[in-house]
Amino acid sequence: MNLILSIIKIAFLLGFLIFIHEGGHFLVAKICKVKVNQFAIGFGPQIFCYKGKETLYALRLFPLGGFVSLEGENEDSEDIRAFNKASRIKKISIVVAGALVNIIFGLIVYFIVALIITSNISTTLASLKEFIFSFLESFKLLFSGKVGLNDFTGPVGISGIVYRTSSFLEYFYVMSIISISLGVTNLLPVPALDGGKIIILIIEAIRKKALKKETEIKIQLTGFLILITLAIVITYNDILKIFK
Repeated sequence: MNLILSIIKIAFLLGFLIFIHEGGHFLVAKICKVKVNQFAIGFGPQIFCYKGKETLYALRLFPLGGFVSLEGENEDSEDIRAFNKASRIKKISIVVAGALVNIIFGLIVYFIVALIITSNISTTLASLKEFIFSFLESFKLLFSGKVGLNDFTGPVGISGIVYRTSSFLEYFYVMSIISISLGVTNLLPVPALDGGKIIILIIEAIRKKALKKETEIKIQLTGFLILITLAIVITYNDILKIFK
């Protein structure tokens, strides 16, 4: 029973944070009148799908990822509502939306948890301020090179942390930390992440000319390979930590 409950806790937390992340991309794309071909949560075999007026909504077996497929995102399209036809401001807004939703959601959840614990608004605000500065300090250490791969935590490590939560407040506190981490990490200027896409869009704005699709694809594939390599190393380290 405890194992089943733990699996539900982990699947819900990861699935929900991915859902709101992709939901941010989806909603802003709709607001910007960019055509969304598919909205998917998870990866692997498709276990549920629904075809809307123009968008396919899909739920896949493993809740460790997701994507929003936009018309003209990875290829040139002549559709007037295609991503490649949108202004750069709209493109950047769509790309940054997912990470911002995670960050804002995480801060709100942290504030609520802190408010319940302290029962005092001024104390909660002070706690939130301290929390934000400590988070920024962590990323400052990351870019200074003082943080190594052993300090990173992947899905396996996150699952272990969620598994050890013993109360609703602790669970939602962990959710807030992971949500903010997910949002900030996605904004890092690494190809294949949202931050990498934003950098490409900024470069295109400066050049006043779009990169060749072949060049962009090569950049994205290079970033993807780097991320996969990092994920394997971090997962390996997470497993070693479990058995220590």
